[in-house]
Amino acid sequence: MSVKTSVKRAHITIHGKVQEVFFRAYMEDKAQSHNLTGWIKNCFDGTVEVVLEGNEDDVKQVVEWAHTGPSNAEVKKVDVSWEKPTNEFSEFSIQYA
Repeated sequence: MSVKTSVKRAHITIHGKVQEVFFRAYMEDKAQSHNLTGWIKNCFDGTVEVVLEGNEDDVKQVVEWAHTGPSNAEVKKVDVSWEKPTNEFSEFSIQYA
């Protein structure tokens, strides 16, 4: 008997002191440890933007972690949009401007 897993996609914007605190590297580790695909990048306005795709429970766990982030971060607000998965990614990566 197979267990059906639901694939989800979260598009996240994280506000606060979230750049220059290794947020991208920690998020990359979290996403990879949960077998998620997508990307993370710093934005010019000081936020961090993330797209995560994968098993619903894993996506939700990483989204929850984003509300705290690494110990040096000061997360003020997290905006999450749930979107239709596209399955366009083969891995999770850091995007550089």
